[in-house]
Amino acid sequence: MDTPTIREVAAESSTWSPPLPPASGFEHIVVETPGLRMHVAVLGEGEPVVLLHGFPAHWWQWREIAPVIANAGYRVYCPDLRGTGWTTADDPRIDPESHLRDLVALLDALGIRRADILAHDLGAIGANQLAYAHPKRVRSLVQLSVPPFFMRMSPKVASGFRHMPRLIWHRRGRSLAGLFDPGHIAHPLSAETMEAYLAPLSRPEVDEAVRRIFRGIAVPLSGRLARGYYARQRLHPPDLTVFGRLDHPWDEERIRRLSGDVTPYADRYEFAFVDDAAHFITDDAPDEVAALALDWFGANR
Repeated sequence: MDTPTIREVAAESSTWSPPLPPASGFEHIVVETPGLRMHVAVLGEGEPVVLLHGFPAHWWQWREIAPVIANAGYRVYCPDLRGTGWTTADDPRIDPESHLRDLVALLDALGIRRADILAHDLGAIGANQLAYAHPKRVRSLVQLSVPPFFMRMSPKVASGFRHMPRLIWHRRGRSLAGLFDPGHIAHPLSAETMEAYLAPLSRPEVDEAVRRIFRGIAVPLSGRLARGYYARQRLHPPDLTVFGRLDHPWDEERIRRLSGDVTPYADRYEFAFVDDAAHFITDDAPDEVAALALDWFGANR
């Protein structure tokens, strides 16, 4: 299939296995591009905003944030990235540009020439790749819990990658619930929320993709950051980087010191820090994330 197609599928459909977690107001579509059937939850009407989830999450990560953005007059798209959620792929392989290519194909299929983007964790990788490689497709970017791609690396931030070994060597069937430990989230998740996030791992395709995502995307990206790959480029779309103040080792003093003067690297780059929130900031502080994103989108129109 070379021509993209879009079809709406009811949330209650048996197409979704396991069943989609509950979230009111969303419509669900499958965007078919060559080799990929991407599940996208959609909400609202207006200018497009794309929300890119982190790991080990999926579209449902935005269940509290997307309605706020939609109510402000935007049409919000929440895709499940390749290897996650309810998206399916013909080819299980994942390389450093897989999510970038998928995002470009998704925007083209949806007829979106330019969008605001809000991205967390894993989603921020593809979002930044898109912003650097195709700056005219990104009106503005808000990235959560991920440092600037041009930031100088330091051994003092090594603990920020402490989760990677267990994911690089992930064994099929091993629970990922430990990622939501007190070092990563300020307010413990309920059992129901944890189950909703981890349910897609019951699909072999998703469970087997854990290693592929981290070996194919996260490890190569870490190497690029260490080599200063993005520090030799310029970021044109306006970028707001947001951290929870409990997200160690990414404290404000260290982030600002290692980033230094941002003007050689970006046209407009700002930071924000949210109290009482850690790495999983969308669960710890959804209202604050939505407000920051809306302010940034509005300021850069």
